[in-house]
Amino acid sequence: MTQTTTPPIRRAIVLAAGLGKRMRPITDTLPKPLVAIGGKTMLDHALDRLAEAGVERAVVNVHHLPERIEQHVAARRQPRIIISDERGLLLETGGGAKKALPQLGSEPFFSVNADSLWSENGVSNLSAMAAAWDPARMDLLLLLSEREGSVGFDGAGDFFRDAEGRLTRRGKATSAPFVYAGVAILKPELFADTPEGSFSFNLLFDRAIAAGRLFGHELDGRWLHVGTPEAIPLAEAAYAAHRA
Repeated sequence: MTQTTTPPIRRAIVLAAGLGKRMRPITDTLPKPLVAIGGKTMLDHALDRLAEAGVERAVVNVHHLPERIEQHVAARRQPRIIISDERGLLLETGGGAKKALPQLGSEPFFSVNADSLWSENGVSNLSAMAAAWDPARMDLLLLLSEREGSVGFDGAGDFFRDAEGRLTRRGKATSAPFVYAGVAILKPELFADTPEGSFSFNLLFDRAIAAGRLFGHELDGRWLHVGTPEAIPLAEAAYAAHRA
């Protein structure tokens, strides 16, 4: 019997259009994705990880201080960068990805929050996600971090995960063990029956949960949640300790 393999994931969207309100006053003059941790902007951390995983084309959406991001990525060669211009628009995660679909193509793609940052233990988490991706069972695969091991995160957690990797929401529970780490693999066809304009990925997550097709892949490393100015030194320390 011939064993089929999942095609590699070669395209991605990096969500860089957020206002970064919780990071003010830094983001009054600097887009949050250009905040540096460990001597490298968070945007470059994300793009470098995508390149390492074999992604060839990355759409970067821009809204807040867009010229700064456009100038920053202009010299990059890997992955190839395409700007999705959202000036004058507030599309959220789902709306931003939907606008970029013509550049993302018809195959599953990565979505990475431009401020997602994590340490790695010698293995590419994005490559591991791509290897775990099973389109026959999954509509979405999310990168998850253990809530208690995350740096700079004090929330209650997002998801429970069963023995097969399927996810359910925390709901009314006091806490949940896993946090969404801002990286997903999605099928373009999920956007076929979605609103025009602004909407969140949460719409797609909830639809996939209802169908039993939302799965999670656990991060091998530590997630560094950089949501406020106060979280920057925590992330810097954790990053330095991991590299030591």
